[in-house]
Amino acid sequence: MNAKARPPRDVPALRAALARLRLPGGQGGAVARARALLDVYLETAEAHGESFEATARALRAGVPAIRLGGAELSAQTSQPGNPAETAACAPGCAWCCVLSGADGGVILEAEARRVHAALTPLTGQRDGREWMEDACPALDPDTRMCRIYEARPMICRTYLSDDAEACRAIAHGTPASGPGVLGAQSVYLAAHSLARAALKGLAQVPTYALAKVAAEALAGADEEAALKAARHKPKVLEDERARMGGSL
Repeated sequence: MNAKARPPRDVPALRAALARLRLPGGQGGAVARARALLDVYLETAEAHGESFEATARALRAGVPAIRLGGAELSAQTSQPGNPAETAACAPGCAWCCVLSGADGGVILEAEARRVHAALTPLTGQRDGREWMEDACPALDPDTRMCRIYEARPMICRTYLSDDAEACRAIAHGTPASGPGVLGAQSVYLAAHSLARAALKGLAQVPTYALAKVAAEALAGADEEAALKAARHKPKVLEDERARMGGSL
């Protein structure tokens, strides 16, 4: 988008801005797919008479990105021969829940709020960090089961592996092949990047660290304090989108 372009003030202008946007790092298949799906989302919002303010709030929170990513995930995992069919993932195999990256697992605002709400009733309880220092706090340290499975964010839903031992190696800092992220994750991230660019000058569109949100919730922080503590710097979203270039 031209830096001097006026920020959109209605849904049609938002759709026009979306069509013009160019994201850093190229306009690959995930970006094209996200753009097309996001335009349909906005068209539907407009047809239903949703206000621009409500649409902008949803974009900021990541609601469209989560919905579009979820739809892509369902479509991808319903195809014969998809990677989920040969996944070694099983209850209690929590090596993928060791969040050793500096970002702590990239999630969107709506996901962060769901994680906080799901973990708040468990405030003060033992958590996954008793099993491994960098493990997700949402884990039960004894069973290694996710205690917020229904509220888990997209990164948890799209990550899988055909080799549990490779996941164990990675959790201990040794590179290994086998784990990967399904392509739905790239669409989800691209949709949120597009939303951020489309709302430039109107609203900040944040991302958050999953590990930090979970830790803050278990420490008793209220929702707004937890999100403030877990909020990423803006560059994290684009860094994560670039890192997902090799999605399955």
